[in-house]
Order: sequence, then C-alpha cells, then structure tokens
Amino acid sequence: MANFYKDNKDIQFQFSNPLMKKIVRLKEQDFSDAGKFNYAPCTAEDAIDSYDKVMEILGEICGDIIAPNAEEVDKVGPHHENGRVTYAPGTQQNQDVLTQAGLYGMYLPREYGGLNFSMIPYIMSAEIVGRADAGFSNIWGLQDCAETIYEFASKEIKDEFLPRINNGETCSMDLTEPDAGSDLQAVMLRATYDEKSDMWKLNGVKRFITNGDAQIKLVLARSEENTSDGRGLSYFVHDQKWGGVHVRRIENKLGIKGSPTCELVFNNAPAKLVGERRMGLIKYVMSLMNGARLGVAAQAVGISDAAYREALKYANERKQFGKAIIQFPAVYEMLSIIKAKLQASRALLYETTRFVDIYKAYNIIAENRKLTPEERNEAKQYQRLADMFTPMVKMTASEYSNQNAYDSLQIHGGSGFMKDYPIERIYRDARITTIYEGTSQLQVVAAQRYVTNGAYLAQIKEYEKVELRPEFTQMKKTLIAMTDQYQQAVAIVAGGDNEFIDFHARRLVEMASHIVMSYLLIIDAQRDKIFEDSAVIYTNKAKAWNDERYSYITDFAACDINPFLSVKEEFSAEA
Repeated sequence: MANFYKDNKDIQFQFSNPLMKKIVRLKEQDFSDAGKFNYAPCTAEDAIDSYDKVMEILGEICGDIIAPNAEEVDKVGPHHENGRVTYAPGTQQNQDVLTQAGLYGMYLPREYGGLNFSMIPYIMSAEIVGRADAGFSNIWGLQDCAETIYEFASKEIKDEFLPRINNGETCSMDLTEPDAGSDLQAVMLRATYDEKSDMWKLNGVKRFITNGDAQIKLVLARSEENTSDGRGLSYFVHDQKWGGVHVRRIENKLGIKGSPTCELVFNNAPAKLVGERRMGLIKYVMSLMNGARLGVAAQAVGISDAAYREALKYANERKQFGKAIIQFPAVYEMLSIIKAKLQASRALLYETTRFVDIYKAYNIIAENRKLTPEERNEAKQYQRLADMFTPMVKMTASEYSNQNAYDSLQIHGGSGFMKDYPIERIYRDARITTIYEGTSQLQVVAAQRYVTNGAYLAQIKEYEKVELRPEFTQMKKTLIAMTDQYQQAVAIVAGGDNEFIDFHARRLVEMASHIVMSYLLIIDAQRDKIFEDSAVIYTNKAKAWNDERYSYITDFAACDINPFLSVKEEFSAEA
C-alpha cells in the first residue's frame, strides 16, 4: 500500500519546526475548545499528533486511490450535457472517498464541523493531493472558498454553507470573464437587487471557471450602476439549487483534464451578498486570491515531487551501455538539481504558510478579545511577511514545477514523450501553474514593491543572523556576498525611471528568492541531514543564477542603446 505522506520525510519534517507549537497555541486559542468537543486537543503535542494521523489517512487515500485514478481521469475527463457537468468516474470516487473520510473543511472551526487545523496541514494536503493528481487538486483546493465565507460573510450565510462544505459539497470562485482575465476591475457580470425576493440576481457570462458546475459558488459581480472599476464590484454566494446558472461548455485543455474548466451563463441567478457592497474585489477577492496562490504553490510543489520521483525511478530502471543511466553524470546532475529546486520551493512554501498561520490566528483571536499592543505588532509583522512571500512562492514554485517536469521528461528520453509514462501527463499538468491565480509576471508586479522598499533585504538580513554550524560557514559567506550583490543591483535599477524598474523587476525578485531559499535550506539542513546536499547544490546554483542576472543588469545599465525600445515601437506600429 502506497502512502504519499509516510514516504515523504521532507513533509513530516515540517511538523518539527520551532514555530509549530506557537502556531498551534494561537490557532487553538490556548486550547479553549478542550472539553467542548471530544476531539479537541489539550496540548500542542496532542494537536500535532492529530495533524500527523490525519495526514497519514490522506496520504494513504492519495497513494492507493487518487494517484492510480489519475491516468484514466486524464483520458476520460468530465462530461458536459444539458448545461450540467458530470465528473469522470475516478474523480467522483476521489471526491466520495475524501468526503467519507471527513477530510474536507479541516481548516474550519469545530462549531461548523471542521477540525480547526492550522494552515500547515492544509497546505500539506494540497501538496500531497497535487502529487497524486494535479487536476483533482483543483477540486480539492476550492474548499478555500469556505475560508472566505467564514472570514467575511454574515452568520446566516456561514450557518447555511459552511457545514455543507465540510460535508464535501463542491465550490468554485467565479471571477474571470471573456474580457476580464487578469484585469478583474473590468468584470461586467451584473448584480441587481430584487426587493420582492430579498435576493440579488446575477446576469452575464463567466469564463475559465475551475470546477464551474460547483454546488456552492462565490461570484464577483458589478453591483453599482455607472461604474467601471473595482469600486463597483461586490461579492456574492450562489447555491446551485437556486438555479439560473447554465454551463455553456467545458474547455478542452492541455492539462489538468480531470478538473472541468467551464464557461457559464448567469440568467437571473439568485445570490446573497457576502460582506459589504463595493468591497468585492478590493477586500474579499484579494484575500481569496492570496489563499489560492498559496494553494497553487502547494500544487506546484506536489507536481515537482511527482516529476522528481518519476525521473528517479526511470533513471534507476533504464539501462544504456551496460549500466543504469543514473550512473551517468549528465543524468545524476539533472536529478540533483531537480531535487534541490523541489526542496527549496518546499522550504519557501512552508515558511510562507507559517507566516500566514500566525497572522490569521491573531485575526480570529481579535474577534473575541482585544489584542495587546505586542500581539497587534506581531500580527502586523507576520501579515507583512505573508504578503511579501506569497507572490514569491507562487512564482518560484510554479516555475520550478515546469522546469522539473521538463527535466524529468528529458531524463525519460523518447519514452517520456509517449503516453505510456506518467511524466507526459505531469509535464502537461505543470504548465498551467505559472498562469492561473495570477501569472508569474503578475506575481512580479505584486512582489517588486518589496524589492524597492527594502523588505526582502530586511528579511534576508534576519536569516543572516541565524547561528550556523561551522560546516556551513563558507556557504554563509557566499550568501552574504550574494546579498551585497543584490543590494548593488537594486540600487542600479532604482536609479532608473519606472519603466526601467519594471523591466528589471523580475530579475531582482528572482535574485531575492534565490538568497531566501538558500538560507531556508541551510537552516533546515542544520536540523536534518536530508537537506544538506540540496543546500549545497542550490546555493551554488543560486550564486551562478544571480551572477547572470547581476551581469545582465549592470551591462544593460552601462549600454547607450536600449534595443527593446525600438522593438516595442515596431511591435506597437505593427499592431
């Protein structure tokens, strides 16, 4: 029997992080549920033991059911008929088994039937499911909608919908439209209030909606007449049972084929307002998107893990010139780099999740009592860290999942190009991760402010203060030199105009990311030897990558000619 949790020491390691006890204590509000619920923990050790046991159950389901179903689900896909969607048989089995195991809603409070888990095991579950089947992980991950309902909806809406999500009812977040993709301010689906029914009515079209025929839908719509920007948008919840939403078609996609991506038509679809009018995009969707981006980062790490394992398996089995191909330096170097990128992105994923866990726990505590000045400051500190690390991890983990799937397929050679091996599906599934929930380019836009305001540098300096064992001294010197180089690059770019800053922003964000992930790997390697090789390999590669970016920036700044300006003018003229 396969178990995708028990066979992964890297994931299990996360529960031993020094911040875990603090996270649990905050999440459990000093274990105030003990005595109210027979499954509520009394200590941090008790809570973490529960996390471990639930992850073991999930790991077994992923290893024995979801992963074996993945190939058939990819071939069969969902079915569309008479405006409704039917999952592939394997997808429905996945959904049924996870529901029967009580694994939905693990992050929600116990009063709504949840397990009141911290974000760490929830993000772990997203990674493990992503490794098993990236397409199904989209359906699994949309339970994030429950968090938005819990944080912002009225008690009436919470009571109506949250227990149902815990019982496995499916969700979708309906944001994008044919003319409003990344630019959500352009959303035009109309919401009008109907006094007679005391409900809102939604009319219009949504496109590229993941799991679009879901039972519970969060919908971004324009509630204010004569507006055209984000200030005219509100957020609504729609129940499939109320009718009024028709699935026009399922998109025929390159990958993640088990997850139905739909075009929807809303025709006087009843809905209820979530939170306040006009705050739909400004507050609620931004919160939901941050959670979704963390979920995609976890999915991407899961894909990287799957790609690495397939490459390692094939390299050990495939023989050429009388020996397994893993014996050839060209192959074992590729495998080592795949593993280093995987462990680096995983380290960044869980570091970011810890930041999110702490500030969200404080937000929940603040609903019941006033925070002390120290608690308020700490909550703000961790929210800033979460905000600056979320675009970094979404971009990095998704880019690495694509690179790792590419290199894994390369190790397979011609066999990897055939549908006989899972890497062909994994390679296709990886591609979307740099696109949805904000492209890598949009993550740079979100992250670059933390380059220019010095926030990334300040956090790198915090990692620099960590006491390291003597064997890591040289690596630390390398990272200090890389940090100085990064500061110089920032100064050069900041001296230019806004277009010059935008042009080089990605290089600077990547330089910061490489330094951060190198430190995180070294810090982890101090606590467990399983990270030592990757810490060395990744830091050396990071230095080479940053040298390349620094050289490009300095050479570009010194050049009297900017070839991209004439190219831009040429393209604009042709358009």
